[in-house]
Amino acid sequence: MSKPLKLIVGLGNPGPEHLMTRHNAGFWFIDALTRHLGLNFNTDKKFSAETCRFQQGDIDCWFCKPLTYMNESGTAVQAMMSYYKIAVDEVLVIHDEIDLDVGVARFKIGGGHGGQNGLRDIIQKIGGNGFNRLRVGIGHPGSKDKVVGYVLSRPNREDEEHILNAIAAVIDDRDLIFKGEINKLMNSHNQKQR
Repeated sequence: MSKPLKLIVGLGNPGPEHLMTRHNAGFWFIDALTRHLGLNFNTDKKFSAETCRFQQGDIDCWFCKPLTYMNESGTAVQAMMSYYKIAVDEVLVIHDEIDLDVGVARFKIGGGHGGQNGLRDIIQKIGGNGFNRLRVGIGHPGSKDKVVGYVLSRPNREDEEHILNAIAAVIDDRDLIFKGEINKLMNSHNQKQR
């Protein structure tokens, strides 16, 4: 039985210099979704995050952009889950994924961190990995020693367009997202190629 989502978290690094980097694909998604809903973020110091809330009908969901840098993302997530009594399966975390092609977006329930430092920190701080994820494909630079520079740089215009198109396609299914219908979302999005 699916549980409605109570917390949607986009991962990224704060500051204008990081805004359009591949590593901020989680921020790209959450910014696009909240824009679509006509919401604005406010800085909330007690959570070390930018937050906003969406309430409509049965939906009551918080959005979160941690302001701690990627490798401390768990601080904000743990604080919000604790404060609002949010269960691990009521959380969706959106992050960049180098092991998916550019412009492919896939949902996942639980699992490891796959070397993604934001996920690693969240798993450690909330003491579990059973949260939902949306992995936004940014492609791989081809060699392990190029990864850091690659994720922290801006994609070319074509790749950027593919990533934004993938994000837009997922946002079209926002009703299923808010209902927490992750299995349905996996069926419809995980088969899609760019």
